[in-house]
Amino acid sequence: MQSFARESDRGLSAAMAENETRLFDAIPQAPNLRSGLVNTLIAQIESGDLAPGQRLPTEQEIVAATGVSRTVVREALASLRARGLITTRQGLGAFVAKDPPPRTFSILPDDLESIDEVLRVLELRMGIEVEAAGLAAERRSDDALRQMSFRLDALDAAVRAGSAGLEEDFGFHRAILAATQNANFTRLFDTFGSAMIPRQWTRLDRMTDTEREKYLARMQHEHRAILAAIEARDVNAARRAMRSHLTKTYARFETLRDKAGQD
Repeated sequence: MQSFARESDRGLSAAMAENETRLFDAIPQAPNLRSGLVNTLIAQIESGDLAPGQRLPTEQEIVAATGVSRTVVREALASLRARGLITTRQGLGAFVAKDPPPRTFSILPDDLESIDEVLRVLELRMGIEVEAAGLAAERRSDDALRQMSFRLDALDAAVRAGSAGLEEDFGFHRAILAATQNANFTRLFDTFGSAMIPRQWTRLDRMTDTEREKYLARMQHEHRAILAAIEARDVNAARRAMRSHLTKTYARFETLRDKAGQD
């Protein structure tokens, strides 16, 4: 009987090991291993393959199944813990949360570990902000227009002071969304926060003073064109100006990515 139990245990362990390997088969191996592991675990939790209360494989088991480093595994688990999807128990390991938070979509600054990921965020922004610019031109109040102008002036001042103007840039784009008079736009933008304005990838610190001035002047020219169209209540022009701004930003990041690949 004991022999049968041992054989049964071995069979169960083998089945569990096979299942754990299957769970991680979809993890992309490049360019961002942590995000790949996080996304795979989230998908397994949402599908029920990893059920509420179920213990996750150990760090070593995940390493063995995926080939990623222990550091990557720890960072991925920390990300899941921060999202409320897993809990950890001292000496027992990590478990799927029994009462996970409602499903939400978020983009965290730590998620943008490659320029390709920044490009995907910009694609999302095009889908949101082009239409929002048109609605802002149609619905904006005088107070909303003053807010947009104030935010853009603050961005000018930040740039002149030598800053990249991340918060001020975010504030200008958020003011446009607020001018739509549809709170869903600003709620969505606030969920993403500063991750929507990934200035950290522009490498301003690597530019000469002249290159930096030209870059920031070009960005501000594009911003001013958006503001002018919204002020004129020209819906189509506002959409075109926003699309042009984000498309040019997209092209600049593509250039950065290609250049980085040549270095």
